Amino acid sequence: MTRVEPAAALVGDIGVPAVKGIAQRGALLASIADGESELRNYAHSADTDSVLEAIAALGVETTEPELGTIRIQGRGLQGLAQPDAPIDCGNAGTVLRLLSGILAAQDGRRFELVGDASLSSRPVRTDEPLRKMGARVETTDGHPPVTIEGARLQAVRYELPVASAQLKSAVLLAGLLAQDGPTTVVERTPSRDHTERLLGSLGLRLTRAGTEIRVWPAERIPPLSLDLPGDFSSAAPFIVAATLLSGSNLRIHDVSVNPTRIGLLDVLERMGSRIAIFNRRSANGEPVADLEVRSAELLATTIEAEEVPRLVDELPLFALAASHARGESSVKGAEELRVKETDRVETVTNSLKALGVRITARNDGFLVRGVPARLRGGAMTSSGDHRIAMLGAVAGSVSKEGVEIEDAEAVAVSFPGFFELLESVTQR
Repeated sequence: MTRVEPAAALVGDIGVPAVKGIAQRGALLASIADGESELRNYAHSADTDSVLEAIAALGVETTEPELGTIRIQGRGLQGLAQPDAPIDCGNAGTVLRLLSGILAAQDGRRFELVGDASLSSRPVRTDEPLRKMGARVETTDGHPPVTIEGARLQAVRYELPVASAQLKSAVLLAGLLAQDGPTTVVERTPSRDHTERLLGSLGLRLTRAGTEIRVWPAERIPPLSLDLPGDFSSAAPFIVAATLLSGSNLRIHDVSVNPTRIGLLDVLERMGSRIAIFNRRSANGEPVADLEVRSAELLATTIEAEEVPRLVDELPLFALAASHARGESSVKGAEELRVKETDRVETVTNSLKALGVRITARNDGFLVRGVPARLRGGAMTSSGDHRIAMLGAVAGSVSKEGVEIEDAEAVAVSFPGFFELLESVTQR
């Protein structure tokens, strides 16, 4: 059990680990690029180490001449080796799904992708479009393990059944390696666009018109030179804690402010938060900025289905913020929460109820009755979910009695130094 004591305020300057989704995408593209790529500010965690281990299993050489600088020797579009053993993706759904799109084009080779218990319980989803493109893909009732026999892929037009950046990216990467083109992905509800931005920054042919994204086959992928920005999802716990703790003044530097990722900022703004975005700039096609967060009193709000993709990973933190707001808040259209690392509708509801929050689960989200005062505190379990473990830590900081978190080490999936960084800016 890890105990987080009540805090008076969060004050100071911090940086957070790099966007793991960009790091994972960068490593995967570097593995099929021509020449040596370099990824800087690479943050090690279980999920970002999973992608390095996966490409190593495919014969890709990686080195780390200094901590946080990863060099990757690409093997070209069709150069990945068939491993003798299954490729373990750990807990990383991004790695399993995006790698599926690349492996489906490795003609004449067979691959098996596996994951931990959590990943094995989540839907694969990439099997349907990759079969349409010509690969042979087998799953276990729609879940990992996944077996892929690579083929000469053909371009398709594919409409996403759900808003999923991982599914979209898998199809786009497969289209990049197809024999003809363009491959078209129809996205009714926008999801995070890290893949599109990264492909564009490499000079690869990709267009977006309305709801349609098209990618053309690449003759080669140039080596990457990436400066990875801080992950907004890793900044979000600090943003919520500083907003709720009176007297806070916290600055978070070099954060990705990609519009498809920062829906929480829009929601908190209409609730009355005081968050300034400054020093805006661009890195490899990704918008980056510094954030300044001051404490504020919040008003309740409703999150509708069309907003969910832009803050799906931050919805647990929204529930905590809503518990301190005046009025009744709700989340609608968030069925995707039920197929994350845990069923986050249930884990959020159960965890926050145990701490004194008035929250009710719904099929597609939850309802929160806010009380503009500190919650009681108590004990909860992360259920092995890194987002829930961080939720518990923020809850402990803003509580009266503190919070004991069972399985708090789950934060290592995305943010191994989270508790130490929180303590470094905590005033008591």
